[in-house]
Amino acid sequence: MGISHQLVIIGGGPAGYAAALYGAAAGLDVGLVEENRIGGTCLHVGCIPAKELLETAAVVRTVKHAATFGVSAGEPMIDLAISQERKQKVIDNLFKGLTGLLAGRGVTVYNGRGTLGVDHTVIVDGPEPATLTADHIILATGSSPRTIPGFAIDGQLVVTSDELLSLDTVPERVAVIGGGAIGCEFASFLNDVGAQVTLLEAAPEILPGCDAEVAKAVRRSFKKHKIKVHAGVSVNGHAPTGATTTVAFGEDETAEVDLVVVAVGRRPNGDAAGLVGTRVVVDDRGFIEVNEALLTGEPGVYAVGDVVNTPQLAHVGFAEGMNAVKHLLGENPVPLNPATVPWCIYTHPEVAFAGLTEEAAVAAGHEIVVSSHRFMGNGRAMILGETDGLVKVIAKKDADGRAGQILGVHMVGPWVTEQLGQAYLAVNWEASVDEVAAFIQPHPTMSELFGETVLSLTGRGLHG
Repeated sequence: MGISHQLVIIGGGPAGYAAALYGAAAGLDVGLVEENRIGGTCLHVGCIPAKELLETAAVVRTVKHAATFGVSAGEPMIDLAISQERKQKVIDNLFKGLTGLLAGRGVTVYNGRGTLGVDHTVIVDGPEPATLTADHIILATGSSPRTIPGFAIDGQLVVTSDELLSLDTVPERVAVIGGGAIGCEFASFLNDVGAQVTLLEAAPEILPGCDAEVAKAVRRSFKKHKIKVHAGVSVNGHAPTGATTTVAFGEDETAEVDLVVVAVGRRPNGDAAGLVGTRVVVDDRGFIEVNEALLTGEPGVYAVGDVVNTPQLAHVGFAEGMNAVKHLLGENPVPLNPATVPWCIYTHPEVAFAGLTEEAAVAAGHEIVVSSHRFMGNGRAMILGETDGLVKVIAKKDADGRAGQILGVHMVGPWVTEQLGQAYLAVNWEASVDEVAAFIQPHPTMSELFGETVLSLTGRGLHG
């Protein structure tokens, strides 16, 4: 006999546990099936551990430049083993809190691999096998690191993000394959902790999808910090020799390194939930096909998070998990707009944006007005000694030639990931330049630069 719930979720990563917590808060009887540990990739081998190690890198930078503030400090000595211990404490605390929340809301957690069968059944294959039935089912099976031909993952010379985030010694020379968000974060971290980094990207520029001006600013900063960037190149395998290997790329170029990091994105786990005998469709890229309401071809079955073709971001997963619950409750949620979700990239300097790039706005047929201001004129940035970067605002040009609705905001510089909130709200509330310019920005803060950039679009900026 099966165990019945109103809602069963397969996958306990951000999208899955958000749906579980939100559904339970709405009074639903929820079962959550997770094969590994609640929290998924983001908590255990993704967002949280990566940002913890990037914070280690930030501390290294601070110590290196302590003398400029009149503070005597020697050359920093890095013990990654201690950093890893600290990282694990953060993960363990968050994991404990999350499992406590689920228990407190009455969510039944099943440890095992969940597969969707016919008639809304979910088979749990694990230490305590079970057959579950539910009125509604949410598939949140996540994603896995992509690999590329010629670079078999061995955990020694060639690794993905999963293995890199457990690194306890700093390699002398590293090749990072992939210049997207993940690859650039790893390149930034490894450079800061003392590795010689070569970054290889197939696209013409690193950070594809970012505003071109922002991507160029990051590349300039990388060059200044001696990260070797090769964009527009293909990789052609590697030749191990003992403890090192030689990576071939471009037109007969090579790099001898101690470690290769493959960071070419993530593959959706579309077939991880079985789906035999169901009308759930998985496309040729591994994504589960869904409609605007996140419903699959199987009535009452939703898919959310990395397994659907929307931005593979934890906070997008949170939103989709909640939207699926709202829909099954009959609340008709506003569908997520992938073009306006917030993006944060934790390189040095940081990148943050929401809305259309300049190129995308023009391609969409908008007449636009653009303004950008650099952090070199911002008082708080000067105090921090972090003046690289800029804020760029793209607005629709009204019939009178003035700047109107804000279409996109793009930032690169110090702490911009913490400054994006008001820009994201401006884009998604379709606020006008005049409306946002009327708000006061606290002084001295780095968020003033967003306010100043918007104010300049009114034609009455204070500082250029």
